[in-house]
Amino acid sequence: MKAINKEETFHRVVLKNASPHHYMKVHLELEDNSNRLSAVELKHFIITGLKNLHGEVGAALNFDVLKYDEGSLTALLRVHSSGLVKLWSSLTLLGSYQNQSCAFRVLQVSPFLLALTGNSRELQLH
Repeated sequence: MKAINKEETFHRVVLKNASPHHYMKVHLELEDNSNRLSAVELKHFIITGLKNLHGEVGAALNFDVLKYDEGSLTALLRVHSSGLVKLWSSLTLLGSYQNQSCAFRVLQVSPFLLALTGNSRELQLH
């Protein structure tokens, strides 16, 4: 049995935001459901929102549209963790697209991409 040395100290290490990226699953609700955006139009729309809220520096925020479904207007976005709040706030404040009301709904956010593959709220057990 090893004797405990009183001079040994224990260090607790806590990492905050250890992941370099965050992933967001978002849904765009449009007033007129017949309007559909392409992935390029969606990214341009988000960049415009960033520019309106945060200026040129905000518009330079690096984010990626990893997956986009034109039918459901649902997208999977990847953003650097330091830019998550800027992106989220600009999505929240976007209110119109081509003179019609719209709203982004943030469905899920996680530092892990795998966490967005399922939603416990929609889980159906057989």
